[in-house]
Order: sequence, then C-alpha cells, then structure tokens
Amino acid sequence: MKRRDILKKAGVGAVGLGAAGLALKPRKASADKVYNWKMVTTWPPHFPVLGEAADFTAKWIEEMSGGRIKITVYGGGELVPALQVFDAVSSGTVEMGHGASYYWAGKHPATQFFAAVPFGLNAQGMNAWVVAGGGQALWDELYAKFNLKGFAAGNTGVQMGGWFNKEINTIDDLKGLKMRIPGLGGKVLAKAGGNAVLVAGGEIYTSLDRGVIDATEWVGPYHDSKMGFYKAAKYYYSPGWHEPGTTLECMVNKQKFDALPKDLQAIIETACYRSNMWSLCEFEAKNNQYLKELVEKHHVQLRQFPDAVLAQLKKYNNEVLEELAAHDALSKKICDAYLAFQKQYNEWNTISEERYAKLKHL
Repeated sequence: MKRRDILKKAGVGAVGLGAAGLALKPRKASADKVYNWKMVTTWPPHFPVLGEAADFTAKWIEEMSGGRIKITVYGGGELVPALQVFDAVSSGTVEMGHGASYYWAGKHPATQFFAAVPFGLNAQGMNAWVVAGGGQALWDELYAKFNLKGFAAGNTGVQMGGWFNKEINTIDDLKGLKMRIPGLGGKVLAKAGGNAVLVAGGEIYTSLDRGVIDATEWVGPYHDSKMGFYKAAKYYYSPGWHEPGTTLECMVNKQKFDALPKDLQAIIETACYRSNMWSLCEFEAKNNQYLKELVEKHHVQLRQFPDAVLAQLKKYNNEVLEELAAHDALSKKICDAYLAFQKQYNEWNTISEERYAKLKHL
C-alpha cells in the first residue's frame, strides 16, 4: 500500500512537472522571440561616421542579442524624409531613429540641449553631463512627452566654424548672410543679422554650389572634405563656437522599448554607448589628416574668427538661452541644470585639461 501511495505521488509529481514544463514553454518562447525593427536616420544612407554609426549600432544590437533584435536601417529619404525621423519614431511608425536632437527644436526647444549649445560643453563635458551629471534623467523627462527614449550615440567633437565665400572680419560681415546652421547656433546668427537655413545633410553641397545659401557649417575636416565643400567655398573658419561637442542620438519608441525584456533594453543602451565612443574616435583620428589635405592639396584658406566677433556672438548666445529658458518650466529646468553643470565642469577643466594642453608648447 505504501509502495502504491509512493508511486501515485510520484505519478502526480511527474504530471505536475509536466504541467510546469508546459507552463515554462511560453517564457522560453518569449526569450527566443525575434523583434524585427526599423531604424530611420537623418543621414544619407551609410554616410561616413554618421550613417555608419547607425549601421553599426543596429549590427551590434543584433550581435549582442544573439539575433533576437534585427534592425533594418534606412537612410534619410529612403523610408521617411530626413527631418521627419522624430515623428516617425514617436508615432510608432518605426521603432528607432538616429540623428541629432537639435533638429527637433520645433517640437520642443529644450531638445537642443542634448545635441549642442553654442559656447557650451565639449564632447567630454557632454558625456559627463548625460552619463553622470543628471542629463539623462532630464532627457528622459523631456522625451517621455513624445513617447520616446533617447540615448547618446555619437559625438563629433569640436566642429569647424564653417565655409564662407567672404572673410568674416567684423560682426557686420554676418548681416544678411544665408547660412546653413541648425539649432541654437542658428538663433545666434539671426541675432547677428544673418539668416539661418536648415538643410538636410545630403542637400547642403548643392545648396551652397547653387547659391541658395552663402555659407554652411557641417562637422569637421574629415566630413567636409568628403562632402566636397572646398569646391563651392573659399574660406574655412574655426573654431566651431556653435557646436563644441555635438552629441548624436539614437531614439527608441518608448512604448516599444518598455515592452522589451530587460536584457534587450540593456543591450540597446550598451550599443549606443559603444557608438558614442566609436564616432568620436573616428573624427578625432582623421580630422587633422584631412585638414592638411584641404589646405595643401585643395588650397583652402584656413581662417580664425576674430575674438571680437566671438565675444559678440557669445553675448547673443546668452540672450538666446534666456529666451529659451522662458519658454516653459521644463525648458528652464533643463537650461539651468545644463549651465550649472557647465560652470562646475569648466572650473575643473581649467586646472586640468587646459593646463595640460599648454604643455604642448614646451
């Protein structure tokens, strides 16, 4: 009897284990679920560094996830127009986007703080603010309003000041100038009497060559050389006061992101961090090589903005930031936090990086 009771219990246990096994199958299936996503970008397809960063981010996500997330990348205009990436991801038409947040100033002016602020943080400072200085939490708060989750996924470093067909000797030389310049830099140019024009990357050269714009900025020597701007403009100015460390972004539809398993969420974040480092390294490694080529081979005339011009532009920038902070409570919150962190960062930078940089003259 005892033996039969034991066998009966064993039988029940076996059935129970079988049921438990069946209950586990949906969880296993969920773990093995493949997500087929789309990423749209503001860049031309496979464009050096910028478009490549989007391609690599998708590749790294697929590799790290063991194929559980497969992402098809579309360049600007292939699936949606370059400057409609924000709306496409926000609405859930696609799951991901790659670009720069200052393109979305029309959605909310505070988006620009997560790309570039004139006379603001450089690449090292932006990374410090976003990763360890509270910037990511503010970014999350802002983008949640649009059903988005944003990640830093690239950086250009300090950019060049732009391409001009006339020398800039005084602030008056900017009056009436039609220049392709996005974000807050465009607002500053407008205060100087210029006209800021927003043109997608793939259309800049044609616009400059045909006289639709008088001047343009883009990134730095590596990119600018490949874009062929030296064929359409004579003077190449530094420094890039308007974009001292432009952060590129990878945005994800928040609803889709929140529905992912935690490990896949971490994989997306990690791939963005890798892209952030890779992009900056690409620019820093190649810019001087291509600057020499522009000057020595293509006879580009390298110029530096006069201090008086930069000082006046900085005053205009202070006015622009005051106006932006007055837009709404969240804009003020983000602006105040950014400027407070910049002040703290600059104080340390003055006695660390700046002093070290001076050693190169010894």
